[in-house]
Amino acid sequence: MKRDPTERLRALCLSLPEAHEVEAWGEPTFRVRNKIFAMHASAATHHGGGRTSVWCKAKPVTQDMMIRAEPNRYYSPPYVGPKGWVGVWLDKSPDWNALEGLVLDAYRLTAPRRLVALLDDDA
Repeated sequence: MKRDPTERLRALCLSLPEAHEVEAWGEPTFRVRNKIFAMHASAATHHGGGRTSVWCKAKPVTQDMMIRAEPNRYYSPPYVGPKGWVGVWLDKSPDWNALEGLVLDAYRLTAPRRLVALLDDDA
């Protein structure tokens, strides 16, 4: 049986040091301390626009590179896209290795140095 992409995303995000989930705007958001590093966007809301996805914090250059390379997989999400966040479609065979890297980068951009150092210690 195929694993639910939302549950897989949740497990990935919550595996990071001090990461937790908060529902906001009717969607699960993933945070470290009180800052969001990833947000689920369901197909049933205006956030997802008919497709399930996740929005991850990123640098604008990363967003541009990913969308140019694979526009069928990545997009600029509403509201936070102008700040560099990357939207990743979860409904059609997402590249989970790439998504894991994107989530880790989002976490690193958001978490305090002490928590980022814990990731480096584990590596």
